[in-house]
Amino acid sequence: MHTIGEVAELLGISTHTLRYYEKEQIIIPLRDASGDRRYNESHLKWLHFVIKLKETQMPIAIIKKYASLFQEGEHTAAERLKLLEEHKEAIQQQMHTLYAADQMLENKITAYRVSIGK
Repeated sequence: MHTIGEVAELLGISTHTLRYYEKEQIIIPLRDASGDRRYNESHLKWLHFVIKLKETQMPIAIIKKYASLFQEGEHTAAERLKLLEEHKEAIQQQMHTLYAADQMLENKITAYRVSIGK
């Protein structure tokens, strides 16, 4: 079991973020006898997933919806799948846009190098 501070350090996020995720019911930590938050390995895996979703620009509202569906149970699997498929499609579109921008920049950089003889 990990404390909120340990989890924040392990994941490279703030304790404020963890409290926010709890407030938004994205994660529900366990509590010890003193009422302090405790996180197990399952929580860590879930938080890694949430962080990846955030890194790929999934809106917090969609993450909340996904978390809520997950907490409802297995009968929501099709809805969760749809959310993830839609997000994957958005990521692929982002990747296409970034690749096109990268190619344009590469062409411009090459042109400058040629023009200055570098």
